[in-house]
Amino acid sequence: MTAAAQTAKKLDLGNAVELVSKEEGHRQPLAPEFVSLEDFSPLEVAYDFGKISRAEIEAGPRSIWRYKQLLPVPSNVDRIANTEPGCTRLLEADNLAKALGVKKIWIKDDTGNPTHSFKDRVVAVALAAAREFGFKVLACPSTGNLANAVAAAAARAGWDSVVLVPKSLERAKILMSAVYDGSLLAVDGNYDDVNRLATELAGDHEDWAFVNVNVRPYYSEGSKTLAYEVAEQLGWRIPEQIVVPIASGSQLTKVYKGFNELGQVGLVEPSPVKIFGAQASGCSPVATAFKENNDVVQPVKPDTIARSLAIGAPADGPYVLDVVRKTGGAIEDVTDEEVREGIKLLARTEGIFAETAGGVTVANAKKLIEAGQIDPDAETVLLITGDGLKTLDAVQDSIGPKATVEPTTDSVNQALGL
Repeated sequence: MTAAAQTAKKLDLGNAVELVSKEEGHRQPLAPEFVSLEDFSPLEVAYDFGKISRAEIEAGPRSIWRYKQLLPVPSNVDRIANTEPGCTRLLEADNLAKALGVKKIWIKDDTGNPTHSFKDRVVAVALAAAREFGFKVLACPSTGNLANAVAAAAARAGWDSVVLVPKSLERAKILMSAVYDGSLLAVDGNYDDVNRLATELAGDHEDWAFVNVNVRPYYSEGSKTLAYEVAEQLGWRIPEQIVVPIASGSQLTKVYKGFNELGQVGLVEPSPVKIFGAQASGCSPVATAFKENNDVVQPVKPDTIARSLAIGAPADGPYVLDVVRKTGGAIEDVTDEEVREGIKLLARTEGIFAETAGGVTVANAKKLIEAGQIDPDAETVLLITGDGLKTLDAVQDSIGPKATVEPTTDSVNQALGL
């Protein structure tokens, strides 16, 4: 057994054995570090999975912990107080498919998580790892959904939390974080300012686990559970196409990693999947780089209603480009008005009210289909990552009652044109 593997065993992070740099593959022991000192690229978790069966997973809890053998978490993670995210529904969206003129669309609806976004997944994994490393405070910089998830997870675990958000954040997301009574701080700046501040604070406070900074390699692994669930819910197979919203870009790259791992351990038959990325035009540095055939993602100043995706300098942008190009996908962007229309299209066809990130995903799928980039005959999954109740301000001026009527049948019939 290698020294790294022995360290991993002492830590009890399951089948995780070491960290590997994404650029040159340098290996180092598991630790709360996120950048390789050898090549200065991001670190990610490497595993020795061994044998894992479908039966073991299917017998597991109705949460992401059914996949704990594929995650960097302790073996008893499901027996420690946590928010138990995951196992959200995969909806066969025939009405939406008909509206878009395609054969088959599935909606992975993560609005059903404990704080109504996919961030509960990544935070649960980060907290489990942070506990193993001996941290005492759960913290994050956030565009909103992560703030909600960290504040809730810390409360459930009995930890203190420190959450930093831009002061311009949607009111609903601020309230959803504040209600858990942790330390919520509004910062006078955009997300990139908040993220820089968090990185500085992580260096000053050794017992603070900033989920997307010093424990980022573990946190990001939580996004793989989206791929695991989609494959299991499809009868243990990989979809042909998937559309993923892009903020930092981590989710898209980890969904791809998740599909690959399922094939590697024999849980699915390996098959190609085209991965498409979705951004808002007011913050589309990765889409711009893709369209211009560049490998470098130039930072931008965000200006979009899709605030949960408003990261002007996405850390995983270059790796998103690699994945999308490798799989034969594409990256597109849509205007704020198209985002609103995407929200309303999903709501009226499938009864799902998504936040602005969901509007970005649906609107980009529509645009990619119309451009002939998404195959209309191939099975497609759309990731809907957050609840529309968090971003009511995005649509409040474009929806409302059809009419105001008197409490009489004649008034109702007149309003309805009957």
